[in-house]
Amino acid sequence: TPDDFIYPLFVREGKNIKTEVSSMPGVFQMSIDEILKECEYLVSINLKAIILFAIPDVKDSVGSECLCGESIIARTIKAIKAKFPQMFIVTDLCFCEYTDHGHCGILDPKTGSVDNDKTLEISAQQALVHARAGADMIAPSGMMDGIITTLRNALDENGFRNLPIMAYSTKFASGYYGPFRDVAESTPSFGDRRTYQMNPANRLEAIEESLEDEKEGADILMVKPALAFLDIVRDIRNASNLPLCVYNVSGEYAMLKYAGIAGLIDYERVMMETMIAFKRAGANIIISYHAKEVCELLRKQ
Repeated sequence: TPDDFIYPLFVREGKNIKTEVSSMPGVFQMSIDEILKECEYLVSINLKAIILFAIPDVKDSVGSECLCGESIIARTIKAIKAKFPQMFIVTDLCFCEYTDHGHCGILDPKTGSVDNDKTLEISAQQALVHARAGADMIAPSGMMDGIITTLRNALDENGFRNLPIMAYSTKFASGYYGPFRDVAESTPSFGDRRTYQMNPANRLEAIEESLEDEKEGADILMVKPALAFLDIVRDIRNASNLPLCVYNVSGEYAMLKYAGIAGLIDYERVMMETMIAFKRAGANIIISYHAKEVCELLRKQ
């Protein structure tokens, strides 16, 4: 049903902007006014949950643009809530879209890798910006060690005890993310994210990471990517009773889209089989760029 889905939206500064991403047909960067038009349509097809990403005009080494109450993501949350209070807004909490180097936090100048503890400090600040703007759920995607404890404490201490956290608890250093980096403009300027994302070959660590986030207070767990990791989805489903989300990522979406455009598959049939596979493996929630099309098909049934 539409209640199974969360639809990703990408906001950027400006007006009357709706720019399709060449690597992801049907996915757009939009200004706030266009985001509001999109939300009106989503509500009309009963798709009432989104996950929001922002692309700022100004980036720096620490992603400072996202740490103020008038950031692009904060203004977008407020605008959506003012017009569509029923829209459930999940916010992606990370720094890769906001930093000029494209990594997920503050860099250690000695090693060139992300400084985990300094990044936790500014992650707490970012979470409070989202919470005060009216976010319904925080979803930290940076894979920093201790992020759930840090955010839970910061939210609780500032009056947001009931604001849930959806952990990107099992997030692999995957090749399936390529098109997302086009739409979010978050490609690392050097190196990769393997120091803080997970080895796709390491099944046991994948399970342990999710169980650790559960201990730290996560309300929902996640496996990302989804399609090539359904064994991990089932492993975590068997190990935990928490709600479980899968992120059907950009590369998975693009493969189906372009195979359909080329006439190689029955696109709608394969898309629905894929969604069923996520549910069958144990997912309660599906984040997917297909979500709008799925809900349109469900309306016809």
